[in-house]
Amino acid sequence: MIDAPTEKIFLNDSLVNSDAARISAHDAGLLHGVGLFETLRAYQRHVFCLDHHLDRLFDSAQSLGIAITQDRAFIATAIADLLAANGLNDARIRLTLTGGPLLHNREDDHAPTSTLIVTAAPIQPYPDAYYRQGMTVVITAYKQNPDDPATGHKTLNYLPRLLALQDAQKKQAGEALWFTTANRLAEGCISNVFIVHGEKLLTPPLDTPVLPGIARRLTLDLAKKNHIDHEERPLVIKDLLNASEVFLTNSIMELMPVCRIERHRVGNEKPGPVYQKLHRLYKDAVQQSLKP
Repeated sequence: MIDAPTEKIFLNDSLVNSDAARISAHDAGLLHGVGLFETLRAYQRHVFCLDHHLDRLFDSAQSLGIAITQDRAFIATAIADLLAANGLNDARIRLTLTGGPLLHNREDDHAPTSTLIVTAAPIQPYPDAYYRQGMTVVITAYKQNPDDPATGHKTLNYLPRLLALQDAQKKQAGEALWFTTANRLAEGCISNVFIVHGEKLLTPPLDTPVLPGIARRLTLDLAKKNHIDHEERPLVIKDLLNASEVFLTNSIMELMPVCRIERHRVGNEKPGPVYQKLHRLYKDAVQQSLKP
C-alpha cells in the first residue's frame, strides 16, 4: 500500500506538513479574531487577480490597525511555493493573516510578527446544474450593521455569515442575502450581488457598506469595457424582487445565476442574457490572464 503524499501548508516563513503545523496559543487571531483572510483561485497554477487580493488585504489591515510584517512579494512567493509543493494546478487557496502572538512581557519592546498561514486544495467547482438552472437563495433575518468597523472587510469573525449560510442550506438554498439595518440590499454570506432591471446592471455601492469583492470589481470593469449599462446605487427589497435577473459573484463561483429567491421566481427562472454575456466575458478574462 502506497501512502498518500503529505499535504503541505505555508506557515509564517516556511513550508511544513499540515499535521505538524503549530501556532502560538497566544495568537491574536485565535484569542480575539484579530485577522483577515483571502480566498483565491488558481487556474493552471496562475493565481487569478492576485494583485487585487493583496491590495484588499493590505488596505483592510491598514483600516483596522492590523500590522502585517510580511511584504507582498513574500506572500506571493509563499503561494507559488505551496502550489508547487502540493502539485496543484487548479486550486482553491486560503490566505490567513493574524496580528500574531500577543505580548505578555511588558519589558519586551519587540513588536509581534504577524502569523501567515497559506493552505491550498484542489478546486471543488459548484455543480454545473447551478449554472444551467440557477441557484436558489434565501433572505437572512440577520442584519448587516454599517456602523460595525469590521463590515466591508474579510475578517476572521465569520460566524454570523456561517450561521446564515447553514440556515440557507437547511432550506435547500445555496446562499443567503443580507440587508442592512436600514433595509438596504447588501451582499451574500460569501458573495456580492448584482441585479438587472430592463437591461441595466445594478449593484449596491461599496459604502453600503459591502465587501469590495474581486469578482465584483472585474464584473463592473467588464460591463464598462463592453458598453453594458451599469450603476452602483442603493437597492431595497422591491428592487430585488422586481429584477429580471439576479446573480452572485465571488472568486470561486465566478458568476452564479439566481433564479429563485425563496419561493419567488426571478424573471423566467432561467439564467438571463446579461448574466450569460458577463459570464462569458469573465471566462475570457481568465483565459487571457493565462497567456504568457
